[in-house]
Amino acid sequence: MHIIDIPKRYVDNCISRRGKKYIFDKIDPKKTGLLVIDMQNCFIVPGLSIVEVPGVEKIAPNINALANSMRTVGGKVLWTEHVYTPGWSSWYNHFTDKESRESIVKDTAEGSYAREIWKGMDKRSEDLLITKTRSSALTPGSSNLGEVLENLEIDTLIITGTLTNVCCESTARDAMLLNYKTIFVGDATGTRSDEEHNATLINMMQFFADLRMTKDTIDLIANSS
Repeated sequence: MHIIDIPKRYVDNCISRRGKKYIFDKIDPKKTGLLVIDMQNCFIVPGLSIVEVPGVEKIAPNINALANSMRTVGGKVLWTEHVYTPGWSSWYNHFTDKESRESIVKDTAEGSYAREIWKGMDKRSEDLLITKTRSSALTPGSSNLGEVLENLEIDTLIITGTLTNVCCESTARDAMLLNYKTIFVGDATGTRSDEEHNATLINMMQFFADLRMTKDTIDLIANSS
């Protein structure tokens, strides 16, 4: 979906600090969760909602391949659905106009088609669905994700989905700060522009996550099992 362009100086800086490009040589697949952020109809189906991210459906095959890889080795696949509510007052009152916020709240209301996970995603009955009300699924009060991860004894999160620079980045930041081993998949996340996408990838690689692409991540999963 995106043309990924990370200047070499950032990669070199990371290698000089930690001695290698990738952070994790191995993970425990059974303690790993693939987190698929907000691949909902409202963000994907053309013309359905004002929160649409044009072209983001192109990352679906990579996410589905990662999900299949995780299930094969006994890992967990967790999907989030984002719900906008007036209770998120800092967003509701300041970041959008009345008409727009009412439209977005309606689109993600319970029972709405726009709220559902898009049909192109390989979501299965054994997977888990987490409803969140803030950009980060791990912000206190946003969802029960933290409790679910603790109960599953998960210590590693692989971040995919949309938007790269909003819900994916917010969740990845919180995951790392909460001591989860965090992997951010650059070609299995998507947003509205290459500039926004690459800015997040640079940030993730330097400070918050092991930045990998789909093939590298699948290789890590397979070699760790």
